[in-house]
Amino acid sequence: MTDIHYKSEDGLTLYAKSYGPATANRTVLCLHGLTRNHKDFEPMIEALGEAHPDIRFVAWDTRGRCKSAYDPDPSRYALPNYASDAVRLIDTLGLEKVTLIGTSMGGLISMTLMTMIPTRIDGIVLNDIGPVIELEGLQNISTYLGKNDPLPSMSDAAAKIEANQKDVFPDYTDADWLSFAERTWRQRPDGQFEPDYDASIVENFAVPTELNEDDPALWGLFNATNSVPLLLIRGERSELLSEKTAARMMDSHPNARLATIPRVGHAPVLDEPEAVNAISGFLGTL
Repeated sequence: MTDIHYKSEDGLTLYAKSYGPATANRTVLCLHGLTRNHKDFEPMIEALGEAHPDIRFVAWDTRGRCKSAYDPDPSRYALPNYASDAVRLIDTLGLEKVTLIGTSMGGLISMTLMTMIPTRIDGIVLNDIGPVIELEGLQNISTYLGKNDPLPSMSDAAAKIEANQKDVFPDYTDADWLSFAERTWRQRPDGQFEPDYDASIVENFAVPTELNEDDPALWGLFNATNSVPLLLIRGERSELLSEKTAARMMDSHPNARLATIPRVGHAPVLDEPEAVNAISGFLGTL
């Protein structure tokens, strides 16, 4: 594993971690969701590593998350800046082509990158995100986003996450919830624990008053992926990506496949056997 530090165009120090051989012929860039970070992909990378020892995975911390700098101007926590930061990372690594795996917000970043550097992307995995984002899922996110009150222990953090997301992962054990907390919370200098992201990202988050199933901007982003192979992963219990939208995405894309992860909501961790098999098979075809 190798730490990667680089500068954004506006001067922030950003972070990513590389897993696997630096000389690999293929690099998979992993883009996390709204409140997550590079560690979100470690279970997936561990599960895929044995089958794909020749692939390098690079997992990134978006600005304001984990080891990347917090932005002093919260208005810059926005999709265009995230996408520009990702291009900067690809350039820093000197990559001619990459494969993208994007979870939730990371999927929106992946679609945006297809409008910016389409010839440098050879395939995309979208994890539980599409051009129609269900209001129920957004409302659920709004109940916890930015509410970063500290807790005395990681076990308390795990209990809080379980209380908020037990419907998403109904089969999780206490050990699973603790592992989840360790990937998404951090210890502060005073010894307490808090979510590992800048609470100011909430300032750019808003829930629409009504659902627009034909939003031209979001469908335009998705349609930009038509020139590369696509794997769409959907949690069977997802509140953010409906079965109807997933089917519409399959119908509108010329080279797409769908994998549904049973008994999981938003978003699959991607270490589930069905997800691992789907991603492994997809990478093998590129």
